[in-house]
Amino acid sequence: MFDTEFLDIPALAAASGTVRLPGSKSISNRVLLLAALCQGTTVVHDLLDSDDTRVMLQALRQLGCGVALEGTRAVIDGIGGQLPQRQAKLFLGNAGTAMRPLTAALAVLGGDYELSGIARMHERPIGDLVDALRALGCHIDYTGQPGFPPLHIGEPTLKLDAPVPVRGDVSSQFLTALLLALPLAAGRTGASDIVIEVVGELISRPYVEITLKLMARFGIEVKRQDWQRFVIPAGSRYQSPGEIHVEADASSASYFIALGAIASDTSGGQTGVRIEGVGQESIQGDIRFVEAAALMGAQAKSGPNWLEVSRGSWPLKAIDLDCNHIPDAAMTLAVMALYADGPSILRNIASWRVKETDRIAAMAKELRKLGAEVQEGPDFIRITPPLAWRAASLHTYDDHRMAMCGSLAAFNPAGLPVRIEDPKCVAKTFPEYFETLFGVTRVAASVPVICIDGPTASGKGTLAGELAKRLGYHYLDSGALYRLTAFAARQQNFELDAAHEALIADMARKLPVRFESGNIWLAGQDVTEAIRTEAAGMDASRVSALPGVRQALLDLQRSFARLPGLVADGRDMGTVIFPQAPLKVYLTADAAQRAERRHKQLISKGIEVKISTLRADLEARDEQDKSRSAAPLKPAQDALLLDNSSLTIEASVNQVFDWWQARQPFAT
Repeated sequence: MFDTEFLDIPALAAASGTVRLPGSKSISNRVLLLAALCQGTTVVHDLLDSDDTRVMLQALRQLGCGVALEGTRAVIDGIGGQLPQRQAKLFLGNAGTAMRPLTAALAVLGGDYELSGIARMHERPIGDLVDALRALGCHIDYTGQPGFPPLHIGEPTLKLDAPVPVRGDVSSQFLTALLLALPLAAGRTGASDIVIEVVGELISRPYVEITLKLMARFGIEVKRQDWQRFVIPAGSRYQSPGEIHVEADASSASYFIALGAIASDTSGGQTGVRIEGVGQESIQGDIRFVEAAALMGAQAKSGPNWLEVSRGSWPLKAIDLDCNHIPDAAMTLAVMALYADGPSILRNIASWRVKETDRIAAMAKELRKLGAEVQEGPDFIRITPPLAWRAASLHTYDDHRMAMCGSLAAFNPAGLPVRIEDPKCVAKTFPEYFETLFGVTRVAASVPVICIDGPTASGKGTLAGELAKRLGYHYLDSGALYRLTAFAARQQNFELDAAHEALIADMARKLPVRFESGNIWLAGQDVTEAIRTEAAGMDASRVSALPGVRQALLDLQRSFARLPGLVADGRDMGTVIFPQAPLKVYLTADAAQRAERRHKQLISKGIEVKISTLRADLEARDEQDKSRSAAPLKPAQDALLLDNSSLTIEASVNQVFDWWQARQPFAT
């Protein structure tokens, strides 16, 4: 997951391949709560690992449920309708799929509970649900602004002899919360049928249908009458299905359905974008996004658990569509509308206003940044494609869907990059979204590369690593490749000389190297410390002087240039490996300063050495590197010089970061 201030996505040109989606958020949190309310143990397979599910799991633990988690498999020991913990303070972040149903379930069961979240959660209305629960005799107090969390829940005096009214035109989660909670009351001795009546039109019906189908899996058959009246039979009790699988998230599938429609590459026998984990048998209403994409021109095929989507009409066809049946996935249509042949209108989307942010207002503002003309109303949005695209830094409002939708703007015909602010917000439902996207897309021009060159002990490795972390880019320590090659050659008992050049070069071409979390791995072995010795450094200089080895490592180094970008550290990065890199930095620092830095490093490791000796070695190596026949050490002609003799690492990183920012097209 990209835990950075922003993520710059270069212009993308095409997409093809297969993606496997994570589990559905809506299904995951419903299943977790249902499993908790049962008597017995439920094994949940393919559970989504996200912020929202972590919030729910933590809440269930606090309430006394047994929770065992291993990867995407969870084992939940249910409470059988009797909470072991009658008092708790639950922090629920911005997870509406946890706040609403837990409010209802705890209010019906009773106890002493405080429910709160982040600031945005305290702006999301919950008054209609609280009103319905109070009418039942539940004890709920607002501890902040009336109508909004945070809440305090006490002991109820349930009154179930009259229908329970609940508004349906703000959020379907209110109805879902009541449906999930009221079987806890219907199962009590002497209880009669419990009736819920929807006041006004019920929006987001597909999400209520998910709730009903999952309740049926747990033994509760709700009688539905035209989406206005729901009857929970007397004597209803939750029963564990033993095991249950969470299907992939159909809302998350919408981004890759759109990807296929916008940018699929069908050359070379590819069939566009294949999506696995969700298909025509899905219980999620958002699977009907496929129909909406087809209206815009996408070509789609599907099976029980898969979809294949490719480009059909181009440009896409403008649409005027009632989106009540796909409320979350409809956001993706707003970005697809940028690629249409005229204005598109998405209607009946009032629920966007009360989601993680006011999504109608947010979408309108961000699409305008890209050059689109946008009109918004209480429950609609009208989008006219840009006459002239603009590079934009898109604010995401701590809203996962704003971030994922925004990424699709990188396929713009103007070949402009797009910046996604706070990319980690996708962790709410799809932590690996950007990695998945980059795995099936092709860059329009070239992957952005920043080269950091300089002499030994100039600090280029530390600077490059920190810069890569800050930008969310891949990192290449080219010096480590030479050290690794020399290390591997020594393991094979090869002398580091011209006589063994061909053997070493052949080995270098297939070097199984991996840079991860600051460590360096060779064929599954952590060799970080082993290749950082002074002897290993001298060996690296020897093999780097062998032309055959340098050529063998050339392609290996260039293969590190992968989306979203690369920071490449080492000699010759800007002159030989990536001569077209848009930013090249050559670090300089006097030998005395470099010797002092190296001395501190070695002393910290318990290695005693004289500074004078280190300085002499560095000066000798500088002279050797400058005079070698193969690619002598020198700055690229267009490199920016940075003397970091008196700079901290942070100051050096900030300087290079600022140089990079100045080269980007995003308005500040």
